[in-house]
Amino acid sequence: MRRRCLPLLAALAAPRARAEEAVASFVMLERHDCPWCRRWLREVGEPAWNGSDLGRRAPLRRVDVAQDLPEDLRHLTAWRFTPTFVLFANGREVGRIIGYQADYFFWQQAEALLARLPPDSNRRDAR
Repeated sequence: MRRRCLPLLAALAAPRARAEEAVASFVMLERHDCPWCRRWLREVGEPAWNGSDLGRRAPLRRVDVAQDLPEDLRHLTAWRFTPTFVLFANGREVGRIIGYQADYFFWQQAEALLARLPPDSNRRDAR
């Protein structure tokens, strides 16, 4: 009896690290020399984004376009300005925010964009 209970107790006590792993992501296309990108980092920033409700639904992924796009983002076209924020859900683009004006406008735009996420996009095991 004791041998059968130990694995069960261990499984119940272990944290469920991947149960709600995000499948939505918020990609920031930036350049190292972009003043508007630096302003976004000062006024909003990665820690504030990832700590927000929006950031928990779609964690930020920063990509310096001066280094060329990573393989999984090479399909992105028709972007010219930095920063450009691209929301993905389940590998598909949901929408974009082009440019940055100020933190107040950014949060409004981001809320509207994330409202377009499918209901099951914040969990990997949802189908």
